[in-house]
Amino acid sequence: MSAPSPGVGAHPGAAADAPAPRPATVLFEEGFENAPGAPRPLTAYTGAPPLAETYTADPAWLTACNGWLVSAADSPTAPAGSGCGTSWPSQQAMASALAEWAGADPIGNHAVTAYTAGDPGAGKTQLETVQPVPVASAGRFLTFSVDAAAVNCFAAHPLLEFSLLDGQRVVPAFTDPIDTCADAGTVTANGTHVGTYAGDDAVLFSGSSAGVRMVNAQASGTGNDGAIDNLRIMDATPQLSTAFDRDPVGAGDPTTLTFTVTNTTEKAAKRGWSFTEQIPAGLITEPGSATTNCSSGTVAVDPDGHGLTAGGDLAAGQESCTITIRVTSARSGTYTLCATATTARHGVDPPGCTSVTFVALLMDAHAQAVTATPAAPLAPSDVACTEDPATDSALLGSTHVGSSIASFTSATTHAAGTAGSGSARTATSTATVNGLHLLSGAISAGKATATATATAPTALDTVSATGTTTFTGARVGNTTVAAHPAPNTIITLPQRGTVTLNEQRVYGDGRGLVVNALHVRLSDGTDIIVGGTRASLARTPSPCPSP
Repeated sequence: MSAPSPGVGAHPGAAADAPAPRPATVLFEEGFENAPGAPRPLTAYTGAPPLAETYTADPAWLTACNGWLVSAADSPTAPAGSGCGTSWPSQQAMASALAEWAGADPIGNHAVTAYTAGDPGAGKTQLETVQPVPVASAGRFLTFSVDAAAVNCFAAHPLLEFSLLDGQRVVPAFTDPIDTCADAGTVTANGTHVGTYAGDDAVLFSGSSAGVRMVNAQASGTGNDGAIDNLRIMDATPQLSTAFDRDPVGAGDPTTLTFTVTNTTEKAAKRGWSFTEQIPAGLITEPGSATTNCSSGTVAVDPDGHGLTAGGDLAAGQESCTITIRVTSARSGTYTLCATATTARHGVDPPGCTSVTFVALLMDAHAQAVTATPAAPLAPSDVACTEDPATDSALLGSTHVGSSIASFTSATTHAAGTAGSGSARTATSTATVNGLHLLSGAISAGKATATATATAPTALDTVSATGTTTFTGARVGNTTVAAHPAPNTIITLPQRGTVTLNEQRVYGDGRGLVVNALHVRLSDGTDIIVGGTRASLARTPSPCPSP
């Protein structure tokens, strides 16, 4: 239904976070002001250059006081042969009322008036453009806007039906006629009903030029008195916008990509728009998650997941509707969608740019059986700062460290980075040394095991770093070592140095942990680590932290 503008409410299905509607763009406007001098019939009027539009109408609307350009500045006496008689001042009053409504000069404003002196018959053209109005490109939604006035509303009402002309094709731009008497924006002191009206059923235009036809559906001449001014052809193409629901996102976790189709402010119906979106390589779509709340909406995802095609309608009064699909990325990176990604647009304006960054956890894990500074570590296992799951293990048999510092019967080490659900990651390292003898038996252990673990449920959550040390049959000097000593337990070897059991040290802003089963520091500068492990999770794009 056509109605005064503004005042049409939002459709209940409109997205709450949709961009605000923008006004339609005026392609053509006729204020009938290129008419200096005396009043004249509609067919004798020529609009302003460069288009210099002219108009025609059915004969019934060009006789019997119909089809006259009138202003309050004209003589109060009707032109000879017009058939208007004493109604002429009422026609001038309608031109003034339209000017006041639009904020223009009420004296000099011109309007096209009809004060029917006979029955014109229903469904006849009251105004039609002659020169085609250029349209810049095909696939645009066009509608109209007009200021209209009516008097004598106690009798028959003018019922104005606007259509857009696409070559020989006549496309209605309304669902119900404009009835200014019933839907006035205001009523003046002298009883003139006036308002601004926009078509409520926009035309998806295919041609390169357009015209306007106004038909009056009212057959009676009893009443049926009105005027129009400020006729416009409007480009009311909806705006397409894209947005990700959260940013950043953990690699492997989903985010929702939303396409919003937002109507223009007159909120006319827009039927049959469509577009295709090219999804960047690296973004993984979930085809089964594609949904739309658009009227008659359709959405399809290409088999390779890199193209989405959607279409549908905006109902009259509807502010916006959406198409959504979940996407993810297996790896870290930033993905940007701009207008160039939107192809095969039909009836929508291109979106601006939107982007999403996927963050991954870099898994870092290291284990070594024995390190005696400055010698190289024995049986090292390394998973070095990788987004991808990885493991590394080592096994070493009976070995002496130096000539007399240490020996052990066997050692195993293991380092791993593993992926859980979505972006969940774990880095862990374990080192086990069997049959350990240090410093001529001053330190011994049947078995010493250290483990460091760093875990995070998603790439954006806090990292939990934990560590454990387990001894079997261990002694330091005359002290028997507990199976699970408290972290950073220190035992002094008189005149020789210190031994730290279950040494633990957080590093990398709490995103990693070092765990050493034994750390021997001698007064002569000798430094020995048995069962050295560390694990961390660093968030891209940062480098892995140094321990």
